[in-house]
Amino acid sequence: MARPKRPRAGRQPLPDHLPRIEHRHEPESCTCGQCGRYLVKIGEDVSEQLDVEPAKFFVHRHIRPQYACRACETIIAAPIPPAVIDGGMAAVGLLTWVLIGKYLDHLPLYRLEQIAARDGVILSRSTLADWVGRLGVALAPLADRLAWHLLQRDSLHADETPVPQLDPGKGKTKKAYLWAYRSNDLQPGPKILVFDYQAGRGGRHAQAFLQDWQGQLVVDDYGGYKVLFAAARAHPDSQRPLKPCVELACWAHARRKFFDLFQASQSQIAQEALNRIAVLYTIEAEGREMTADERQRLRAEKSLPALVALHDWLQQTRLRIAPGSATAKAIDYSLKRWVALTRYAETGDLPIDNNSVENSIRPIALGKKNWLFAGSERAGQRAAVIQTLLGTAKLNGLDPAAWLKDALEKLPTWPNRRIDELLPFGDLD
Repeated sequence: MARPKRPRAGRQPLPDHLPRIEHRHEPESCTCGQCGRYLVKIGEDVSEQLDVEPAKFFVHRHIRPQYACRACETIIAAPIPPAVIDGGMAAVGLLTWVLIGKYLDHLPLYRLEQIAARDGVILSRSTLADWVGRLGVALAPLADRLAWHLLQRDSLHADETPVPQLDPGKGKTKKAYLWAYRSNDLQPGPKILVFDYQAGRGGRHAQAFLQDWQGQLVVDDYGGYKVLFAAARAHPDSQRPLKPCVELACWAHARRKFFDLFQASQSQIAQEALNRIAVLYTIEAEGREMTADERQRLRAEKSLPALVALHDWLQQTRLRIAPGSATAKAIDYSLKRWVALTRYAETGDLPIDNNSVENSIRPIALGKKNWLFAGSERAGQRAAVIQTLLGTAKLNGLDPAAWLKDALEKLPTWPNRRIDELLPFGDLD
C-alpha cells in the first residue's frame, strides 16, 4: 500500500480547499507620478497569508409553535428529534469539539473549561466529564463493530502502553494499560485501529481480546504474548484447545539493541549489524509500491539471501564474543527470535516490524502527560472507545471531527443492521 508523500522542506503552499477572502489594494492614484498620464494594468502581484478564527460559541434556538384544534382540543407541535444526549444543552458540534479537544489535541477538561470561559461560556468540568462518559457509551457499538472487523483479518499488530489510573482512597495512581491492535497495512481493506483498556499487562488480557482468533501476530518480545504462541492454548471461556497464533517478531526492536550498543560504545560490530539491517529496510522501501506477489518475489530474490548472510555473520561473530557482554546480548536477542524475525520475508503481505501500531500509540503516550491519569477503569474503557474511532478515522484519511459530527447526528435513529455504514472507513466492499 502506498504511503502518503511527505511534504517537501521549506514553506508549503497554502491548501487549495481553504476559503479565500480577497483584499484588493489599488494604488492611491490611477495616474503616473512621474508624467501624469493614466496607468495601464499589466498584471497582478498575489501573496497569501494564513489566518484562523478561534472556536466560536453560538446558540441554536429551536422554536416549536403549538397549535390547537378548537373542535377536539388536540394540541400539535413538531416533535423533538432524538439526540445522542437527550435533553442536553450541548449540540452535536459542541460535543464534537469536546471529544476532539480531549482525545486528539490531548487537552484536559479543565483547559477546555478555560477556553469556553474566555468567551463567557460556563462549562464545568463535571458537565464535560458527564458528556464524555455518555458519548463513550453511545459510541461503544461502533467500536465493538470495528473490533469484530479487525478480528476477521489474518494478520495483526499488537502493543501496549501504561496509563496511570486514579486509585480511590489512596490519593495516588496505579498503573493500568491501553492495549492496541492494528490491521496490517500491507493487506487490502480499510485500516483499523482498536484500543482495549485493561487494569493490567498480563497476557490474559490479550488472550481475552483475541478470543479464538488465529493468524500471524506482530509483537515485541513482551512475555505476555507467549501464551498465544504455545503449541496449544485454552479458549478463555472453555477448555476447548485452540491452534496457536504465529509470532512475527519486530526488526525495529532487534535493530534497537544494536543502535543502543553503538550509541554507548561506538562498537564496530554494532555498526556492521546496523548496516546489514539497513539493507533489509532498503529492500522494503523498494517494494513499497508493489503488489503482494511482486513484493514476495522481491523478498525471495533479495531479502532471503540478505537474511541468510546476516544470520551466518551473527553466528560467527557470537563465537568470538564473551558471554554476558552487551554485544552478546544484542546478538542473542536476534538469534533467539530468528524464525519469528524472518517469517515476513517468506511472504509478500506481512510487515517487517511493528512500527505501525507503535506510531498509533505514540500520540496517546505523549498526550497522557497532559491529561495525567484516567479517573477509573470505566472511564478508561470509554476513552478507549473514542480513541478507537478517532484513530481509525485518521488512519483512513478522514477528518476525525467531520466524521464524528456526522456519526453523532445519525446515531440516535440509525438502524443497527446498517451500523457498518457509520464506521470511520466508508464502504467495506
